[in-house]
Amino acid sequence: MSNNHNHPRDFDSVLGGNFPPPIDSVVLGGVEGIKRRLSNPVVKTRVVALLEALNYGEEGLDLVIQSLRDESSLVRRLAYKILTRSTAPNIQQALQAYKPWVLAERLPRNKNQQMFANRKMVDFDPATGIADPINNAYALRCEYDSSHDEKNMAEKVTELSNDPNAGKLEALVIGMWNEPYENSSSSIIDALVEAKNRFTNLKALFIGDMTGEDCEISWIIQSDISPILRAYPNLEILQVKGGTHLAFNPPIRHDNLKALIVETGGLSRVTVDEICTMNLPALEHLEIWFGSANYGGDTWIENVKPILEDLIFPNLNYLGLCNSEFTDEIAHAIVYSPLLDSISVLDLSMGTLGNDAAQVLLDCPKINNLDMLNLDDNFLSKETLKKFLKLDVQVFSEEQKEEENEDYYINGRYCSVAE
Repeated sequence: MSNNHNHPRDFDSVLGGNFPPPIDSVVLGGVEGIKRRLSNPVVKTRVVALLEALNYGEEGLDLVIQSLRDESSLVRRLAYKILTRSTAPNIQQALQAYKPWVLAERLPRNKNQQMFANRKMVDFDPATGIADPINNAYALRCEYDSSHDEKNMAEKVTELSNDPNAGKLEALVIGMWNEPYENSSSSIIDALVEAKNRFTNLKALFIGDMTGEDCEISWIIQSDISPILRAYPNLEILQVKGGTHLAFNPPIRHDNLKALIVETGGLSRVTVDEICTMNLPALEHLEIWFGSANYGGDTWIENVKPILEDLIFPNLNYLGLCNSEFTDEIAHAIVYSPLLDSISVLDLSMGTLGNDAAQVLLDCPKINNLDMLNLDDNFLSKETLKKFLKLDVQVFSEEQKEEENEDYYINGRYCSVAE
């Protein structure tokens, strides 16, 4: 048998019409055929070619590595998924350079996870400084009793920015600041903006990393976050905890943000509307915790329809509409959303999903297009969960809640994170 990879094989596609039309349809095989299809403007054609490239040994793998730079996030994700199966040094080197946003720290959700942006979270110690600016996410925290802390958080940000390795730092975590239930994050935002010329390599930022013992999530006072996005055009991951006074205003365009995570115990519909006005062409991971009406969460299904119906974030891979009091309504809307043709992860965890609305998901064939479906911490029966486990999807479904007969719960159901 010939070993010439440029000869057509029986698994090569018959082409005719996908490209600028040739005079006659031809069988285009071999590596050259794969290369041509990987340059096709039709994404689905490139996806098929990428899978076929695996049949061509090292030459095919080289083409898969090149596809990590494809303009389509769908093609890039598939190439990444293919390459993670290999331990070859050259492939591992390519994956290290690619550094995608992955879900290890988000699914399944681990409340004790000490990771941020795929990096180990380490409290910053001025005595030792920034020792590993690439693999560590350095965290700044104030003491609960501010009288024991000589510096406020804005001063700590300035101190960190003066470290010799500040220009190499990729991930930063802002934890407990001085009395976050009385003082907003505005002075911290100002300090970060002031330090933009020193944090020149910052790719990931988390503002509000606090436990319930530090400060209840609904008590955390945030502020307008938009100056951060204007000051850091290379930022790829932004995570914010706390919804009080949280704003993304005025409308923003950011070309490199890949992940936006907003965790709240109660999120204003005004803030959700502001998120929906943001122009984020690179966004792959959107995760919003809506929270309870008892703590300011007045968002409803109409406010998320721009995400579900208008495809305002066209490159989404992960959609998390979490911690919601209207998860049933989300389920009814998502089955008609074009997003099910492109996303690989749907996260409806910590919400109020019941058995009837869950059946709507089960009856939707496109649910099987997902790689992962997170239904943790809802209101599903064992019988309903058994049905989901029969799907060709990785389903997370732990810790289902029981309905309670309380007037301040909607139909006896409640979101998991409020106060």
